Amino acid sequence: MKWLQIHITVDQAQVDFTETLLNSLGAVSVTLDDAENQDLLEPLPGETPLWNKVIVTGIYAQEEGEEIDVNALTTFITAQMPEAPLRHEFLEDQEWERTWMDAYEPIQIGEKYWIVPEWMEAPEADAVNIKLDPGLAFGTGNHASTFLCLQWLGKTDLKDKVVIDYGCGSGILGVAALLLGAKKVYATDIDPQAVLATQQNAELNGVLENLFVGLPDEFNEEFKDQKADVFVANILAGPLMTLAPEFATLIKSEGEFALAGILEEQVADVSSVYSEFFAILQIEKRDEHWCRISGKRQNIH
Repeated sequence: MKWLQIHITVDQAQVDFTETLLNSLGAVSVTLDDAENQDLLEPLPGETPLWNKVIVTGIYAQEEGEEIDVNALTTFITAQMPEAPLRHEFLEDQEWERTWMDAYEPIQIGEKYWIVPEWMEAPEADAVNIKLDPGLAFGTGNHASTFLCLQWLGKTDLKDKVVIDYGCGSGILGVAALLLGAKKVYATDIDPQAVLATQQNAELNGVLENLFVGLPDEFNEEFKDQKADVFVANILAGPLMTLAPEFATLIKSEGEFALAGILEEQVADVSSVYSEFFAILQIEKRDEHWCRISGKRQNIH
């Protein structure tokens, strides 16, 4: 089998129309990529990040003996979107698989601490190796805010601790916490796909029995009347500030926390809100403008 890829470069406002058009013409999948090397704020689970200029790619399966009329297909698309640059290419089965898989490689977080795509061998067999399926949900470790949280977990004493992973995405932070010695992880996300991804990645790493994951209502029911030793939330500055009073109720006195998904210019506002409940001990920056805020819960009287 061959795969036909049609790439169309459009403005952000045209993305929905382009996706709908390619799907209506029989695409087996449609993907979005940055056309201008533009940084993005890490999205909330369930949100779709969009760049100012987007490459929308439709993928079409071409069975043997059932050739796609590429000229007719591209001519029709061009008639609908005459101003949008368009190109196409064919990939063989194996070439298509490698094109996707080659985008990922092991990521070293710290000494003896790696994220490893599930189809690859771990660079250090005796290290803490998080096996991950990058295709399930947001959170691979490549983004600076995710890396900052993973780095913080690697430096935090998690042995026999209860950990909350709020906005879990792929589950990478909760899985890492368990592999680093946590007793139990409670993870939650507003996206059902993220809940599934977290379950699957926990199973892939052999830690599913020590992890609970659910939508927020399920999490609240499961975790009620408990307090966590460690809390990590990698979402966005706005929701972090809104949820600060709620988060404060989830962490025991002197419990440790880390927040990420915060731009440098947002640090002062987030720190101001959290200082009512938490002692801010450290602000760490990566890739020039992404920051992590960490500290401890103030004593609860």
